[in-house]
Amino acid sequence: MLVNQARQEAVTWRNRALLLFDRVAMPVAVCDVYGAVLLANPAMAAECGTTPGRLRGRDVLDLFSPREATQVERIAQALRLRHRSRYQVSVRWRAPGGAERYGELTADPVSDTVEDTPALLVMLRVDGESAPSPAPPAGPARVTPMEARILALLAAGATTARAARETGLTADGVTYHLRRLSSRWHAANRTQLVARAYALGVLTPGVWPPEAPAAE
Repeated sequence: MLVNQARQEAVTWRNRALLLFDRVAMPVAVCDVYGAVLLANPAMAAECGTTPGRLRGRDVLDLFSPREATQVERIAQALRLRHRSRYQVSVRWRAPGGAERYGELTADPVSDTVEDTPALLVMLRVDGESAPSPAPPAGPARVTPMEARILALLAAGATTARAARETGLTADGVTYHLRRLSSRWHAANRTQLVARAYALGVLTPGVWPPEAPAAE
């Protein structure tokens, strides 16, 4: 009897929390430790020009581009070590109307116990926007220099450990970049990642050892 009552109360409070979550004017989302969106409120979805349901599973750092990639790597490493602090990342993104906005993402680790791997409560502060810019000409898919370097090493047959040594990252850091690329390109394994990299122009065909085209 008491157990059933406790469950009913838990469901009631959860529903109230979700109602409040949806009504918050600030863009808010809950993500897993790798940045995949688990839940988003309408304000966050509006910033991305979509609905909350369609944001589910998207990588928050594909939606909002960090100004400093190294800042994101430091945060990812801290989360893997279960450090519980507030993390802030300066970001830019394209608004539905085409203007480029800039602001700050704040991520707070949350979990039921300190032993659990935390989820991230992510809030977006909009600081301003610039006028829409002309669309860039078609070209290779956008990847960071670090992602391109890891893909080239992978194409040459490097293991995670060797890629870590060559790039100066930890093995976890290399895996983090590969997870983001796999999510972005919907690749099921590393073979598909390398194939996509060639198909999208990230790696230069007919060149050995594999390399990315020089930035223009």
